[in-house]
Amino acid sequence: MTAAADASGSPSRRDARHGAPASRLLVALALIPTALIALPVIYVLMRAWGAGWSGVWAELARPRTLMLLGNTLTLCLSVTLFASLIGYTAAWFTERTDLAGKWLWRVLCCLPLAMPAFVASFAWKSLGPGFQGMSGAILILTMESFPLKVTLPRTLPALGGGALLVAAHMLSEFGALALLRVQTFTTAIFQQYELQFDNASAAVLSGLLMLLCLPVAFGEMWLRRGVRLSKVGRNTARRGSPARLGRWAPLVMLGFVAVSIVSLGVPFGRLGYWLVRGVSAGRGLDALGPALFGSLSLALPGTLVTTVIALPLVLLVLRSRGVFARFADRLPYVVHGLPGLVVALALVYLSIRLLPAIYQTRAVLFAAYAILFLPLAQSAIRASAELVPREIEEVARTLGRSPWQAFVSVTLPSLAPGLGAALALVALELMRELTATLILAPTGVVTLATEVWSHTNDSAYAAAAPFAALLVLISGLPVYIFTLRTLRPRPDRQVN
Repeated sequence: MTAAADASGSPSRRDARHGAPASRLLVALALIPTALIALPVIYVLMRAWGAGWSGVWAELARPRTLMLLGNTLTLCLSVTLFASLIGYTAAWFTERTDLAGKWLWRVLCCLPLAMPAFVASFAWKSLGPGFQGMSGAILILTMESFPLKVTLPRTLPALGGGALLVAAHMLSEFGALALLRVQTFTTAIFQQYELQFDNASAAVLSGLLMLLCLPVAFGEMWLRRGVRLSKVGRNTARRGSPARLGRWAPLVMLGFVAVSIVSLGVPFGRLGYWLVRGVSAGRGLDALGPALFGSLSLALPGTLVTTVIALPLVLLVLRSRGVFARFADRLPYVVHGLPGLVVALALVYLSIRLLPAIYQTRAVLFAAYAILFLPLAQSAIRASAELVPREIEEVARTLGRSPWQAFVSVTLPSLAPGLGAALALVALELMRELTATLILAPTGVVTLATEVWSHTNDSAYAAAAPFAALLVLISGLPVYIFTLRTLRPRPDRQVN
């Protein structure tokens, strides 16, 4: 087969999927998420430019700005380093040694993903003020971030990708840091917003945060370029014999026990303690139903919106190699590192000035959700879309179907697994989303996450516990199912 056509004269798969120009309709549909994603960037640049060079320089030269930069970098680098060390070590011992009970330790090392960081911070904070501050934040966020998906033997790409993902989360983290009284760019921007929402200082700090996000976003994309899909079968490289721990086995086992206690035992134990106290006193139970309904009423439509607008973007990237397609593919990952606060500020500013009728409506909040979590939907859909040859649509069109009919009847069913995964992933994240919801939720609408925040911010731990427990339960079920399906016991024998 040549680069242009096979023996029958039809285009090759590479040309059919990547070389042919995308349809005008597909380009038009892809413009919607691209324009939406560009809004926070435009807002930050416009507001910072409005401050003038003197205003920008004055903000940058403030001792407080330097302090915020130091705190942000310290938190980001420390948590990334410690989480990477713990995650890599745990992966190596459970994958490459004869450690007893490896399947159990794999499960326990993944379960911290079920607890949102701000819920874990509430649990630790309730122990006393000693866990507030930078050292406490590093400990707590490390324990919530270390479950890196490291697949040996391709250690370095996976470890690097996981480390960059942790770094991106640390740059955008707000709820946990606000509870732990740690000042970073995200908490400072929120404080500036509370003083005056149209704030040039907040825009300058947002611009600095965006600059910090750029190397993280592009570094993650660069690492993913060289990752190849795993192969199984007769030609798969054989696994070596597991390393024997010998007399070190008890010490390694003790290390896993210690990590499990710190990452799971303490936060779940404290949450259980406050839950019993709250239930026995009847605190917060009357608002549990409205909060759950509020979470579902925002998360489910927001999930649908995010997934629907991600579909044409994925198809455009796979079917076109143009400049616009490459730009549209990369932009969501760049903005993904921004905190929800910056995205919310951008949408508030623009909706008031351009479309005041939609201010404080669900439409603005759904737009924020789409901006924040579009990369999750992209990744899940692309996993299925890359396996669907475009030729099947062309065959359907030769049978008399229109392009739309061919897509709906042939391509869309093949994308069902990816669409289902996108819906599940985005829904899980939206149930836990805090910052954008705090600012953009319509008046009177509360969620499980905002109720946890409201009560813990007032140190009403017993009242917050029922909301936190239900949020952890909702998050924990898919995490547990995922863990059971992907971390089944694997024999440490060679593959023949």
